[in-house]
Amino acid sequence: MSIFGQHSVFLLVYFIYGLGFFSMGIALALESYRTPGLAERRELRPLALFGLMHGIHEWVEIYILQRAWLSQPFPEVVTWLRVIWLTLSFIPLIIFAFFVLLPRYKPGSYHPYLVFGLFVFFILIIFFNGWLDPQDMPGHFDALARYILAVPGSVLAALALRYRAQQVKRESRLELASCLTWAAIGFGVYGLTQIFVSSTNMFPANWINAELFLRVTSIPIQAVRAAMSILITVELIRAIQLVDKERENQLLTAKQERLDALEQIHQELIQRETMRHELLRHTVQAQEEERSRIARELHDDTAQLLTAINLNLATLKEAVPRRAEVTELVNRLNTLSRQMSLGIYRMVHDLRPSQLDDLGLIPALQYLADQVKERMQLVAFLDVQGNRRRLDPLTETVIFRVAQESLTNVFRHAKTGEAQMRLVFDPKEIHFSVEDKGVGFDPTISMIPPHGWGLEGMRERVESVGGQFKVESAPGRGTLISVVVPVKQAATGENTG
Repeated sequence: MSIFGQHSVFLLVYFIYGLGFFSMGIALALESYRTPGLAERRELRPLALFGLMHGIHEWVEIYILQRAWLSQPFPEVVTWLRVIWLTLSFIPLIIFAFFVLLPRYKPGSYHPYLVFGLFVFFILIIFFNGWLDPQDMPGHFDALARYILAVPGSVLAALALRYRAQQVKRESRLELASCLTWAAIGFGVYGLTQIFVSSTNMFPANWINAELFLRVTSIPIQAVRAAMSILITVELIRAIQLVDKERENQLLTAKQERLDALEQIHQELIQRETMRHELLRHTVQAQEEERSRIARELHDDTAQLLTAINLNLATLKEAVPRRAEVTELVNRLNTLSRQMSLGIYRMVHDLRPSQLDDLGLIPALQYLADQVKERMQLVAFLDVQGNRRRLDPLTETVIFRVAQESLTNVFRHAKTGEAQMRLVFDPKEIHFSVEDKGVGFDPTISMIPPHGWGLEGMRERVESVGGQFKVESAPGRGTLISVVVPVKQAATGENTG
């Protein structure tokens, strides 16, 4: 092969060598800013720094070799800067290894002793060399940097990666353990290649050097280093990809668990809402049953007693001698008894109007309109639309109570003498509304208890039969109370009204 061809091969080897470690540095630097999965951030960043610095060093060496091959002079300071940069590039490698191994060091482990022995061995080499040739000082310092820093640092890095591989293997992450193991092998071989330095007149570089390796194997030592840099980079990037996949799986698992939890919460909320509706329905039924019982007792017992009192008063009036003061007293008692009977009658109908049970919702609403006109001087119109029919008793009761409470609110707060009730029978829904043109109010304020107990009571009654309750109002624009009950809650029957 021609000299030009050899130089081209060397340039390609150095370029690949630098590219491998520089790519590793970028990948690990990016990984260090993510959630720890491959290693802790403080462990990855020194290793990334080594890759970046060492990759740049190899590319600088390309520049120096080109100038040397072309016999172009360049300042000696460039050579010294390269040696200093090379020396500094190995320090982060040792820091990485110490971050991984020292916190996990166990007494009796041979790893620290092995590395310490290598370090002492190379210090002894320097000691027995006596002095260094001043004519080749950069070469001597290049060799010393590799002996003292590169070899122990690479071996330590290999041990650190091997230790990390054993850790993840115990976690059953076998593929990741394999990647880290191969990266450790790469660093181990890379450390051994640092023994073969450029030939100088210092021991053992004058015997064991890159030229000897080339003569024996016909392969430049830089090619082996480049191969190891590619092996290390490929395996570490594969490890990063595996960790990314683990993160993705963990994220998917977390999302699925969250969705399952949300679904469970949703189901529980549905169950609670169903239980709440059933409880409201049961409560409304219990209230109406209690009202009916009280109304019956008032009608059957108290009304009969008052009738008996009236009859006895009439008998007393005939039996007692006609005296003005006695007659006046008996007449006053009769008046009080009739007033009491009328009050009980109204109370019975307020508790449970007989029209609601006997005739249905429409006659009960018409009776309610007549009552509010007589007792409150409030004119309430009733508009009925659609195919009239009986509803189930609870639905009829709920709508009647909404009408009763709404008309009472109109009388107390609306400051108007009219109200409009509308009952619409649709095939799928029952619509009922009470509207007035009074002073209105702000629902956002008035719906907050204790001011809105009446409205909330109506809402709960409507929701107990699966309906929807809505209040529309504004100051000066009147009020609309609307109720919608699905037809599934209504029982079809004979047309009425």
